[in-house]
Amino acid sequence: MNDRSKHDHSGWEEVVLAARERAHSRQALMVERFGLSGDVQYHWSLDDARITWSRAGKVFLAGRLTMLGSVSLAQRSWLWSWANDSLPPAALGDVERVRRYGEENGFPVLPWPSFDHRPELVAEARMVAASVLDAEGIWADSSDGVQLHFLVHDLAPATG
Repeated sequence: MNDRSKHDHSGWEEVVLAARERAHSRQALMVERFGLSGDVQYHWSLDDARITWSRAGKVFLAGRLTMLGSVSLAQRSWLWSWANDSLPPAALGDVERVRRYGEENGFPVLPWPSFDHRPELVAEARMVAASVLDAEGIWADSSDGVQLHFLVHDLAPATG
């Protein structure tokens, strides 16, 4: 869908506002409930779509990841994970639902495979995706000029 005239701007603004409120409250709850601030380390794997958090070398929390997309800072572009053939299938989760939601509701930024990196637009897309996929939180990591954006699901205390 590359026809920008089909974009429902007022509908998008309403969806973004609701998604932003939801994402902010869920993110704050996740950080507070599980103590994800301070001296916390994390490790994620795309191969098994998992993320863990540890403190002093002891894992205390685990969850499932959905890779949303990536930003190339050099190319100044966003690429949705569903359009990235190099990702393991496990990392994609249900991200295809986000693309379909965009098509069904006239929100082209969701079904476009990529778009120019504008931080506010990336933030809006991430929050709407988090709402569509009922994520507990949003996570990001950066390395070598690439930002990776994830949703976090199914958080549970680590056992063992």
